[in-house]
Amino acid sequence: MGKIDVGKKILSANETYALKNSQFLTARGKRCFNIISSPGSGKTTILVRTITDLSAKVRIGVIEGDVQTDIDAERIRATNAPAIQINTEGACHLSAAQVNTALDKLPLDALDMVLIENVGNLVCPSAFELGEDGKIVVLSVAEGDDKPVKYPAIFARSKALLVNKMDLLAGSHVEFDLERVKVDARRLNKGIEIFPVSAKTGEGMQNWYDWLTNQVVSRR
Repeated sequence: MGKIDVGKKILSANETYALKNSQFLTARGKRCFNIISSPGSGKTTILVRTITDLSAKVRIGVIEGDVQTDIDAERIRATNAPAIQINTEGACHLSAAQVNTALDKLPLDALDMVLIENVGNLVCPSAFELGEDGKIVVLSVAEGDDKPVKYPAIFARSKALLVNKMDLLAGSHVEFDLERVKVDARRLNKGIEIFPVSAKTGEGMQNWYDWLTNQVVSRR
């Protein structure tokens, strides 16, 4: 009896939906990025500040992935941006099929960009394409500077890295070697853009905004 590789079958089915999503978004001229990080890195705070500060330039819709609750989606909706909640009910990542359903619920004609906030996890989400233009990884300084070495896949596959909570370094509240992170990330991915930021204070956020805005302009 032949052996069935369940993992390959799941990935193959996911890739089919990912291609559909990519074609759907490209046909409508919309950029889409998949934001991935550990829990507590500040993904939602970054999204809220980005949506608020760029509201006059870039219209952003969000697909929000969580194991349970819609707490983060409500924070996004408070900015007046549309947010579609996906609860994975225990799964450690979003699937392309789930994103496909969510895209149908977003007012895409009124948007320039879709940002997907994936489930908090540096491992599982990196293996699943969702039809996005690229992945963006968020690392907070409180997590430590060894994460690119310990979780290389997501850093190798991401277009951009946001190093968040830089404000914590000013008071020496945590030990974190930013240069080590840059070197390790670029050893894995020479083209990765790195943005040291503080979503709390706004430090470095303009460079991130400029990059994000250029992504939209290049698609138009």
